[in-house]
Amino acid sequence: MAMERRRRNDEDNLLQGINSYKKSQSLQDLAKNDKASCLVDVIAKKIEDQPCTATYGPNTLPGIGLQSSSYQDVLSKCKIHPNHTADGVIPPACVPKLVPTLVLTNYTHTTYQKYLNDSRFTGAGVGSKDDWMVVVLTTSTPEGSFAGGDAALLGGLSILWMCLLLGLLMTH
Repeated sequence: MAMERRRRNDEDNLLQGINSYKKSQSLQDLAKNDKASCLVDVIAKKIEDQPCTATYGPNTLPGIGLQSSSYQDVLSKCKIHPNHTADGVIPPACVPKLVPTLVLTNYTHTTYQKYLNDSRFTGAGVGSKDDWMVVVLTTSTPEGSFAGGDAALLGGLSILWMCLLLGLLMTH
């Protein structure tokens, strides 16, 4: 329990550090995105046993191809529709013992910095497991919102039903 609380504190501190960095660049803070938070937890759990020796880029997850059924399973666990992930970015970082200053530096002073400087990204989820920290950057567009499939489907069906009802009323 104490280990879980420490891990969550480290994740919250990373998001605070990223938002402090964004403020220093005169950019808007990233809001916490619950679906993205679910996704990073599942991804971090899946990659926790991967070695820290390799370098991974954004959307390059060790052991999980973004077009694979494994990634589809990850999205499914969090009830995220795949069409709502296209504009997002998933930058993983492996830092032995997840030393907080080194983790933050991995996001603010590497190629990941360009994503933090991009004002399109408005939300984030942060998750970690062992030596891995995973961040999902989301947008406010439908294609990058990491919204759920069921909610999106129900919203679409509601609009469809409203249109049908209006069509019926207008024909009478």
